Amino acid sequence: MMNHNVLPFEQLRKEDVDSVGGKNSSLGEMISQLATAGVRVPTGFATTAQAFRDFLTHNNLTQKIAERLEGLDIEDVRALAAAGADIRQWVVEAPLQPALEQDIRTSFAELTKNDAADASFAVRSSATAEDLPDASFAGQQESYLNVAGIDDVLDKIKHVFASLYNDRAIAYRVHKGFTHAEVALSAGVQRMVRSDVGSSGVMFTIDTESGFDQVVFITSSYGLGETVVQGAVNPDEFYVFKPTLAQGKEAIIRRSIGSKLIKMEFTQAGEEGRVKTVDVPLEQRNRYSITDEDVNELAKYAVIIEKHYGRPMDIEWGKDGRDGKIYILQARPETVKSQQGNKAEMSYALKGSASVLTTGRAIGQKIGTGAVRVIMDPSEMERVQPGDILVADMTDPNWEPVMKRAAAIVTNRGGRTCHAAIIARELGVPAVVGCTDATDVLKDGMLVTVSCAEGDEGKIYDGILDMEVSEVERGELPEIKTKIMMNVGNPQLAFNFCQIPNKGVGLARLEFVINNNIGVHPKAILEYPNIDSDLKKAVESVARGHANPRAFYVDKVTEGVATIGAAFYPKPVIVRLSDFKSNEYKKLIGGSRYEPDEENPMLGFRGASRYISEDFAEAFAMECEAMKRVRDDMGLTNVEIMVPFVRTLEQGRRVIELLAEKGLKQGENGLRIIMMCEVPSNAILAEEFLQIFDGFSIGSNDLTQLTLGLDRDSGMELLAKDFDERDPAVKFMLSRAISTARRMGKYVGICGQGPSDHLDFAKWLVEEGIESISLNPDTVMRTWKDLAV
Repeated sequence: MMNHNVLPFEQLRKEDVDSVGGKNSSLGEMISQLATAGVRVPTGFATTAQAFRDFLTHNNLTQKIAERLEGLDIEDVRALAAAGADIRQWVVEAPLQPALEQDIRTSFAELTKNDAADASFAVRSSATAEDLPDASFAGQQESYLNVAGIDDVLDKIKHVFASLYNDRAIAYRVHKGFTHAEVALSAGVQRMVRSDVGSSGVMFTIDTESGFDQVVFITSSYGLGETVVQGAVNPDEFYVFKPTLAQGKEAIIRRSIGSKLIKMEFTQAGEEGRVKTVDVPLEQRNRYSITDEDVNELAKYAVIIEKHYGRPMDIEWGKDGRDGKIYILQARPETVKSQQGNKAEMSYALKGSASVLTTGRAIGQKIGTGAVRVIMDPSEMERVQPGDILVADMTDPNWEPVMKRAAAIVTNRGGRTCHAAIIARELGVPAVVGCTDATDVLKDGMLVTVSCAEGDEGKIYDGILDMEVSEVERGELPEIKTKIMMNVGNPQLAFNFCQIPNKGVGLARLEFVINNNIGVHPKAILEYPNIDSDLKKAVESVARGHANPRAFYVDKVTEGVATIGAAFYPKPVIVRLSDFKSNEYKKLIGGSRYEPDEENPMLGFRGASRYISEDFAEAFAMECEAMKRVRDDMGLTNVEIMVPFVRTLEQGRRVIELLAEKGLKQGENGLRIIMMCEVPSNAILAEEFLQIFDGFSIGSNDLTQLTLGLDRDSGMELLAKDFDERDPAVKFMLSRAISTARRMGKYVGICGQGPSDHLDFAKWLVEEGIESISLNPDTVMRTWKDLAV
C-alpha cells in the first residue's frame, strides 16, 4: 500500500491532482511516461494533500483558518493582508505531525543517497486546484530554491504550506469561485537543475497572444528561471514552427533578443540567503542566452509534451550549466487562449494618433484608456481605482487583487511569459511590459491610451485617443469562384490574420519588414565598419546578438518573411521584393547618405530598376539570400516571389536572371515568380511580360495613377477626386491584363486598394475572370460575403 504522506514522483500520474496537486502530478506523469521519448525531468518526491489536511487538524488550524477567512472582503487590501499574515504565521509556527516528518526524512535520505555534498533542491508548492485546464493559479504559492539538507527541507515545506494563504492566493480562489477549504497543498522536493550557471525560461505550445497553435513560443534568460517567471527580466524570445520542425528543417521563424539585465544565481558560502540577483555582463546581454540547437531541442520537448497531454501547454525549463543538458521543470495546461473556444472575440483599432510616450511588449490585443497611477510599492496598491492605468516597475501575482481594477497595466520590466502577463491575459486586461522607463515618463494623473492592438509592440500614447471596437467574425464562408487572399505587411500580426478565412496572402510587403524589423539602410549595413561613428553605433545597436551586421539584415528579412509564410502555410504567400522609393529609403537610419534627391520618387529609382543596378546589387543580394533561406532551408515553399515596378521587358528578363544567379530559379522547388502589373507598359505588352513571368499581381494603385497621370500621393483635393480605379481607361488596362493571363494559363490576381474600398469594383473584377482578390484583412469577411450573394 502506498504511503499516504509522501510519494516519489515516479509513482505519480496526471490523474493524481487530488492527491499531490497539478504541478507534482504532472512531474510524475512526465518522469514515468515521457523519459523514453527523451524528455528529461529532475526527480524528487511530494507530500500529499491528505498529509497537509492532517497537519492542519493536528495543530487545530482547520476551523481557526475558516473562521479567520469568513466574510473577508478581498477588495479591502488591508483586511486581506492582515488575514493572510495571521494565517501564515500560525502555519509556520506549527510543528509537522511526527509521521509526516519521519516520512519526509526517509524519502529525502533515499533521494540523496548517491549525491555529492553540494547537492541542492527546490521545494515547490502544488495546490490541488492548481494547473487545471480552466484556471492557472500561476505563481499563487511559494517556491524555495537552493535548499540543502533535511532540516532546511522540513522548514521550507512548512513555508510552502503557509503560502496557500498568501494574499494573492486567497483573492484568486475567491475570484475563481473556489472555497478555501476545498484547496489543499502538496510540497514537492525536486533535485535542482544548475541553471544558476546556465539558462532557463518558459515556453508555450501556442502563441500566447493570438492563440495560433502551429508554433512553440520560447523565452529564455540567464540564471534561475524565477527572474523570467516573476517578470524581473526582459528575456530572449523565439518562435519555432511545428510542421517544419517535424520535417527536420530550420524551424526557428523568429528571434528577439532581450535586455537580460540581471540573473538569479546561488549564493556562495558565507553569503546571506540561498539565492542572489546579480548584473549580467554586457557581453552576455548582447548575445542570445541559448543556442539554436537548444531552441530546437526545447521545441521538440514541447511538441512531445503537448501531444501526450492532448492540449496546449505552459512549460518551465532549465539548462544545466554544468552538464549542458536541458531539463523540463514543470508543465501545466495553457489556460487563456486555449479556453476561449467559440467565445466572441473583440477587435480593437485606434482611430486617432498622438505622441508615443514609451513602448514595450504587448500583452493581449486590447486598448485601455485612463489616468496613470504610478505604484512603486505594494503598500500603495489601494490607490488604484477602477479604470486607472496601473504603472509599476514590475507587477507580480501579489498584485492580482488590484490588477483587475485597472483599465491597463504598464511595467518597466517583464517578458510575455511572466506571471503578471499570464494574469493580465486571464483577466482580459491589456498590458505593456518591459518598457524600461514607464515609471519615469508616465506621471501620476496623466491621461494616456495603452494600445496592444498594433502587433508585438505595445505603445502608450499621450492623451485619450478614440478607438473602434468590433466583434471579430470567424467561421465557414460560402465557396466562391474567386480566391479571397489578404494583404499583410506586419509579420507581428500574421498569427492573428491567418485565422480570418482566406486563401493565402496576395501581397506581403518586404519594405514593412525592413522598415520595422531592421530600420537601417542596407548600404550602411554593407559598408560597416567603414562608416561614421554615429552610424556605426546605430548599426551595432540593432545588430547585437547576430554574427555581424550583414547576417543581422539577412536574418531579420528571413524571419519576417518566414513568420508570414508559416502563419498561412501551406497556402501561397506572395512576397513582394522591396519597393522603397528614394524618399522612403532616406527615412531609414543612414538613408540620407546613400539616396539620390529626386523630384518625383514615385517615378524614380524603385523596384526592378534598383535590383539590376550595380549600385544596389549587394543590397538586392541580401534580399535574395533571405528568400532562398525561407524556401530551401526552412521548407516554406509556399512562399512565392513578386517583382515590383518592371518598366521594360529587358528589366524583367534581367531580374529573372539575377534571381536565378542567387539560387532562386523559376520553377525550381515549385518557385513561381510573379510580376506586379502596375505600369501601363505591363498591360499593353501583357503577353510578352507573361512569357517572362509566371503571372500578374495587379497593383491597381500605381496602375491608376500612371494611366490617368495622377500622383496618388498628392494632397490636392482637385486631383484626389479624379483618382478612381473604376475609370474606363484603368478598366481597359485591367481587362487586357486579366484576359491575357487567363488565355495563357498564367496566374492573375489583384492586390491594390480598390477592391477593399469598392464592392462594385470587386464584382467587376470577378466578372472579368480575376483568379484572386487580395484584400486588407479588415475587409475580407465583408467582401467575401458580398461576392457570394
